[in-house]
Amino acid sequence: MTRNNPTPVTVIGLGAMGRALAEAFIDAGHPTTVWNRTPDKAAPLVAKGAVQAGAVESAVAASPLVITCLTTFEDTRQALEPAVDALRGRALVTLNSGSPAGARETAAWATGHGARFLAGAVKNVPSAVGAPDTLLYYSGDRTVFDTYGTTLKALGGDTVHLGAESDLAALYELAVGAMLLPALVGFFQGAAAVQARGLEASTMVRFAGKWLDMIKSLLPVYAAEIDSGDYTDAASSVNLFLAGAAHDEDLAEETNVDTAWLAPLNDLVRRAAEAGHGEHSISALTEVLRKPEQKA
Repeated sequence: MTRNNPTPVTVIGLGAMGRALAEAFIDAGHPTTVWNRTPDKAAPLVAKGAVQAGAVESAVAASPLVITCLTTFEDTRQALEPAVDALRGRALVTLNSGSPAGARETAAWATGHGARFLAGAVKNVPSAVGAPDTLLYYSGDRTVFDTYGTTLKALGGDTVHLGAESDLAALYELAVGAMLLPALVGFFQGAAAVQARGLEASTMVRFAGKWLDMIKSLLPVYAAEIDSGDYTDAASSVNLFLAGAAHDEDLAEETNVDTAWLAPLNDLVRRAAEAGHGEHSISALTEVLRKPEQKA
């Protein structure tokens, strides 16, 4: 629907992200109903024009489009269990963490109760919800995405439907999300090392940003190598990274910073070299990460 004929939306789950989602719908002019187990969290949204439902059943019944933002797929099913009769004929969009198996289970549960199901993920922080470049991707019932795509764009301008399989958004959420903690811990280790010299962590932000830009530029190259299985064009070889492990030990000794978290990563590099990938691109680590299929 257009802003002149906006889609009513219900948002269930009002943590930091859920509140941001509801605010984005309100700001875009959508009649917005909210519900949370802790009712007090709805007060700022009610002040902005949202309607607070007294029960989850009435929250679901209030809108044709129901957005849930709870912690896991299991939490979503538990929260909605009292409202299963109201789900029939409605579109349910889940924006939570969880495994592909959890997405498939929730899709079967939702469709079993007569709802159309779309799983999604917000690939940014709550403060970025509603921005033109904020990415959200979805998977599942394409008719939900086609019907409510304009409405969902209120949450972020970069909106993608990955495919009809209900678990694709969860798969990509975990696949892409796997990059976050190693990158952050790497920055935190660097910050501790810089501070050990009496410098401020803020002094490395500019350089770390440039480094991340460089890594980003390499992702298409590494993806092509992985998809082709050809690792022979090695701008950065496994052996090069293996040699660099000694520098981590030197840093730990000089700065008294704990670098033990790197040990499994360095072991992965060592195993890749032992498997014959020493002179291959570092992207050959993908081959070592693949576990052999177990025979029945």
